[in-house]
Amino acid sequence: MHQIDYDLNIDEICKIEGEAGLEIKVRAGKVEDIKFKIQEYKRFFSQGIVGKSAIAAPQFLARICGTCSNAHILASSEAVEKALGVQNTKQTDILKKLMINGLMIRDHALHLYIFALPDIFNRDSLMDFDENDPTEHQFLHDALKVKSAGNKLQVFFAGRSVHAPFAGVGGFTKIPTEDPKQFIPILEDARPAVLRLINIFNERMVEFERKTHLLAIRGNDGWNFLEGVIKTTCGNDIAEQDMRKHLDMKIIPYSQARGYQYKGDSLMVGALARLYHNRDQLHERTKKDIKNIYDKFSTINPYMNNVAQAIEILHSIDETIDILENLKLIQEPRAIPTAKDGKAVGVIEAPRGLLYYNFEIENQIIKKMRIVIPTAINQINIERDIGKIVEENIDMNREELVLKIEKLIRAYDPCMSCASHFLKVKWDIA
Repeated sequence: MHQIDYDLNIDEICKIEGEAGLEIKVRAGKVEDIKFKIQEYKRFFSQGIVGKSAIAAPQFLARICGTCSNAHILASSEAVEKALGVQNTKQTDILKKLMINGLMIRDHALHLYIFALPDIFNRDSLMDFDENDPTEHQFLHDALKVKSAGNKLQVFFAGRSVHAPFAGVGGFTKIPTEDPKQFIPILEDARPAVLRLINIFNERMVEFERKTHLLAIRGNDGWNFLEGVIKTTCGNDIAEQDMRKHLDMKIIPYSQARGYQYKGDSLMVGALARLYHNRDQLHERTKKDIKNIYDKFSTINPYMNNVAQAIEILHSIDETIDILENLKLIQEPRAIPTAKDGKAVGVIEAPRGLLYYNFEIENQIIKKMRIVIPTAINQINIERDIGKIVEENIDMNREELVLKIEKLIRAYDPCMSCASHFLKVKWDIA
């Protein structure tokens, strides 16, 4: 029986989005206490949006995040549209699908190449890659190529890759007049790079599993990041408007973010959850290229979230190519609200998982807003996974154990604003 005692204090977790810390107390080889702390100060968007125009709200709410801001535009727009009886056109639905596909390509590429890939090559950052090494040279150029493809799609269809000015309630303020087929060769050129990305993360996979709940949207007629029913690993289907009723909010005294549980236990959302529930709905071309790892997504390994993100890049590219081949855009106005008052929920799959908005609107003015973010949903699950990893590797060299924990946290891709160097660790041996 282990009699190891130690305290692990990580004051600053970087190479993720924002500020977080970690405290672990081990006594007699068991994790006695663990605190995964989200340290970003609250910005009170839920209160700040009250009194603002519902039509203008999505552009305000985009400022919640600098990397997945366009996901906030899409989710909050959906909630306002449902509350005020806005009926989007078929073209608007297609443009929103292209916008979220571009976001998935760019955002996943940012995480995988800039934050996660350096771990595989034992580098502090992508900037440390050796241009004279053929493999590292290749991945440097792949990073720019793939991320650029996602950026260009969002700029073309939504105006910018972050804080997109064209997208909003009822449609788009500006419809592109140039031929969108110009992006097909750009996307085709990026495919081999994405296949390399999938393969390297799959080959370097860390084996780990802890039973948990996985929740994700499943489209009614194929893969869909924007609409569908929420599937669970325990077999329950949850309507989007009922999502919040099934999540138990937990106040975490040492964290600035609230946590959530499902059926009294922790849960995970994100790319892994989407692949678990929807891999049969992937684009046929994507499925053909990942057939050797397709079945791996029947298990729950949070490190597989990186592989799942890379596969979602490939799916988004393949689906977008299909759409662009037959897309003919027409100039049309945004749809007009048919009501002044209403209550509604908007739920989409942001890059990091389920993003929930709930609005109460009177005279087209926001009276109340509730929001649930993916990282808040994942917070308790991350904490419990870390505890299990520490106990399973209690004799591991401390530096190796810290790196293993870092990789786990990065695999979740928590959204809290990023920095370039990862950890400051203080070991206090009892």
